[in-house]
Amino acid sequence: MSLTTQTPVRVAQHRTYLMCRPEHFVVSYSINPWMEPAKPTNTGRAIEQWQTLFDAYIALGHEIHLIDPVPGLPDMVYTANGGFLVDGVAYGPKFRFAERSGEERPFMDWFASHGYHLAEPVEVNEGEGDFLLVGDIILAGTGFRSTGDSHREIGEVFGREVVSLTLTDPRFYHLDTALTVLDPVQGEGGVERANIAYLPGAFDDASRAILEERFPDAILVSDADGDVFGLNSASDGLNVFISPRATGFEAQLRERGYNPVLIDLSELLLGGGGIKCCTLELRAANQENA
Repeated sequence: MSLTTQTPVRVAQHRTYLMCRPEHFVVSYSINPWMEPAKPTNTGRAIEQWQTLFDAYIALGHEIHLIDPVPGLPDMVYTANGGFLVDGVAYGPKFRFAERSGEERPFMDWFASHGYHLAEPVEVNEGEGDFLLVGDIILAGTGFRSTGDSHREIGEVFGREVVSLTLTDPRFYHLDTALTVLDPVQGEGGVERANIAYLPGAFDDASRAILEERFPDAILVSDADGDVFGLNSASDGLNVFISPRATGFEAQLRERGYNPVLIDLSELLLGGGGIKCCTLELRAANQENA
């Protein structure tokens, strides 16, 4: 892995996010290894922790839109799964599990009512949970939720290169639980000089080879930090919102010139979600994640 000898100056970029207050959060079913219905959940604590994340985004100048929570849809707080938006186009979700299918129409109706051109999906996909924008390309996860056919579909919707990555550990069932985009800057000669961080053990051999080739400067995060959802993070190019338990990742970020912002969402982790799960980026026409 090649590293620059001088720590670059990081610059915060304005972000616009969609969030959903977890007023109905409870773990009443299990669709991932983190969810244990027999374990009590505290909705009030979930709201308090979520509010801390919301307030941190606002304090750093980011714009937040809210979608109304719907009774009976406890996972709606994980807005990242509700779509993928670039250039004013919203590619809607089609959830793998029936327990979340009721979220599809509320998200797509929200996009349409807020001026986005809606692309309704045919294939199973779970939005920014499995699709991450890096410069001009879309990193796309599969293995547990979004299907490989959705990778083709999203490429057709946005006319962008899609790089497919296969997840192999059921604890990291979405791409955004195993990989985070820190500061996307398109490179030259087929090498993406963007900064990403990822958990190598969450991917199959072929996917690791792709990541190593395209992102030679990536931060490789330890299993210990991955296990506490350290990679389920959001970044504005300078400030990186991460779990306070991901101490090794925090140190790695500081070494690269980032400012870790520690946010505890331990209550929402009981549902298998963290910071990025609660954060869907809204990109208007001609706006890139840069």
